[in-house]
Amino acid sequence: MRRCFVPILGSLLVAASAALAQAPAAPEAPEIRDIAPPIDVFPYPTWMLVAAAAAALIVLGLLVWLVVRAVRRRPPPLPPSPRSVALRELDALRPRVQSSEPYDFSIAVSDVLRRYIGAAFGLQAPQQTSPEFLAAVAASNRFTADERQLLETFLERCDLIKFARINADAGDSEALLERALAFVQGGRV
Repeated sequence: MRRCFVPILGSLLVAASAALAQAPAAPEAPEIRDIAPPIDVFPYPTWMLVAAAAAALIVLGLLVWLVVRAVRRRPPPLPPSPRSVALRELDALRPRVQSSEPYDFSIAVSDVLRRYIGAAFGLQAPQQTSPEFLAAVAASNRFTADERQLLETFLERCDLIKFARINADAGDSEALLERALAFVQGGRV
């Protein structure tokens, strides 16, 4: 019995394979495409960007113009007063009291005081001799008797150191500086 099934089974297999070969092909499955990347879409139209840029430039230009205008209109700083200049110069001379020769120091202090009087009171103090200067101070009503006396004492001491070359020391230089400071500050010594 076995033998009879084999030829039948073989013929069935041949018939099946022939049928399969003649059968219409199955339709192909459609190709699956991958997801496309996102597309950048700018939310504003070009004309809006141009208008915003123009507005920003106008505002920036206006701000620059206002700043430049404010800087140009600012008044120049006031020059320092003759008193503040003289006080600053006298304070700068203070460290030189001990180290400078009294002759050189008396010239420096006298120059500062004469420039101060010339600038503050309109006298030709730097160009005048001491007697000429004291005569101009005496003729002016802008100085009190104490200020005249202080100037006279100061100039007399300076002239003794500068022209008579008296023996002076750091104490004399300190006294000259204090008298000059007192006059400039409006105090009395």
